[in-house]
Amino acid sequence: MQANTVFKQTTGTVSQTETQELPFTLQDVKAAIPAECFEPSIPKSLSYFFLDIGIIAGLYAIAYNLDSWFFFPIFWVMQGTMFWALFVVGHDCGHGSFSKLKWLNNLIGHLSHIPILVPYHGWRISHRTHHGNTGNLDTDESWYPVSEEKYNRMPWYEKLFRFYLPLLAYPLYLVKRSPDRAGSHFLPSSPLFRPSEKWDIVTSSVLWVMMVGFLGVLTYQFGWVFLVKYYLMPYILFVMWLDLVTFLHHTEDDIPWYRGEDWYFLKGALSTIDRDYGFINPIHHNIGTHVAHHIFLNMPHYHLKTATEAIKPLLGDYYRSSNEPILKSFIRSYLSCHFVPNTGSKVYYQSGWKPNSK
Repeated sequence: MQANTVFKQTTGTVSQTETQELPFTLQDVKAAIPAECFEPSIPKSLSYFFLDIGIIAGLYAIAYNLDSWFFFPIFWVMQGTMFWALFVVGHDCGHGSFSKLKWLNNLIGHLSHIPILVPYHGWRISHRTHHGNTGNLDTDESWYPVSEEKYNRMPWYEKLFRFYLPLLAYPLYLVKRSPDRAGSHFLPSSPLFRPSEKWDIVTSSVLWVMMVGFLGVLTYQFGWVFLVKYYLMPYILFVMWLDLVTFLHHTEDDIPWYRGEDWYFLKGALSTIDRDYGFINPIHHNIGTHVAHHIFLNMPHYHLKTATEAIKPLLGDYYRSSNEPILKSFIRSYLSCHFVPNTGSKVYYQSGWKPNSK
């Protein structure tokens, strides 16, 4: 157990037969939350979308008018952060928590994701798989541990992006998925998708290609330096934000992972952690408030803090949170979280770089 993490757990990293039931049900947790937390407001949801778009447009106007290499590094960090904030708005759309109107969710989802080169429907469906299988070593979709055996036989290039350059992994994940998971977010034939979702995937992939084409036209018209200054560098910062936050949602050496019948939805949903990003919290729409989101994915982001306070007394020691500085948390997990034991359920991350201390 890390001193900064609010959680208590039993001693040991592997339990072969343990099937521990939680002392509360999903219905108990829902009953603890005010009913209004589950109701999206279209005006409020749209206000976050237009706020992010307005800030992004304003930053572009400032950068273009200043055209200063002294300002561009600041612009890249700020704009990359706003790309990430815009992604979070699309994230609500993908969960149906932006509004109760499917067409509006899809419209704003595409407007939020395609400009930052995320295939909205492809991502939405794979993310649905992640939420339905969180904490399940066999079926989770993103940032799940590999077994020690898999870790030892992974090729160097797979280890490179998964363990040594994890903050640049997202574009590769869109094309190739994660270890032991076949398919692509761009192809309707991918095992990620149902046959009935074919045209959703085609739509998002065509729009994605059109966005790439638009960037190509800009590059042809204004040159590579223009692309790097105004798009590529903010995009890289966006990818780093996305990978950092999603990595830290589920990568902690005292978060349990389950196999087989020892897993069920609520138990797996609690295998995440709330983190404090300081002044960035309101900028990226409190996405670090992640425990309540995993239990009730249809809850708008602007109700998550209220819901979290409501369920903390009920969850007790099953609620995890950390106030540790984000960079320190990332480095610690980067060094200590590589694989889990080959067998057993309720297993924990171990390090491939140092002897395990558990």
